[in-house]
Amino acid sequence: MTLDPKHLHHIQSFTNVKPPRILDRQLPLRKRYHSKPEAAWVYDHAKTVDAQAPANHPLHGHVVCGEGIPVDVPVSVHKAVGGESDFPCPGEILAAALASCLDTAIRMIANLKGIELSRLEVQVSLGADVRGALMTGDNVPVGFQTAHLKVELNTECENSKPHLNALIDAAERSCVILQTLRAPPTVEIERSFSVSSVGNVTSS
Repeated sequence: MTLDPKHLHHIQSFTNVKPPRILDRQLPLRKRYHSKPEAAWVYDHAKTVDAQAPANHPLHGHVVCGEGIPVDVPVSVHKAVGGESDFPCPGEILAAALASCLDTAIRMIANLKGIELSRLEVQVSLGADVRGALMTGDNVPVGFQTAHLKVELNTECENSKPHLNALIDAAERSCVILQTLRAPPTVEIERSFSVSSVGNVTSS
């Protein structure tokens, strides 16, 4: 999958300029949230659509991520449960969310601390016993049971190992996806049904 030209142009528009100072951007926000805590609430969104992958097709899907500059992502069921694995599977998208969240947290905190990064890579590996999803095997849970992250970074100047460990520790504390996985929220699912027939549609 390649980037849409409009997304590529947007990326180039900020990679070719001097990096901003995160403190300058965050100070007004911190002051605002201190006086108006309710303003600190944000809601991230994604939704699946069935225009490209029909609802009755069992092996593929299509998810739209974000609202400002939405990104279309084709989705495949993992071959370990009967799919094709020819597009990212949902577990890989979760791994991508975790990797990107920790990556951006490290970038911002390094900027705040005046640490100039020359290289950064965050790797995520999530492991699951798929017998749980296939409902086979005794007492096999559904979901990922292992998670391993690896951070590799280089800096432009000499930084002590304790200093860099403090950077990663701070990034872990502020990484929303990581902290969500460590202390998951209650998940509510709203349901809406419709039954279509010739000349008749009913909903409940």
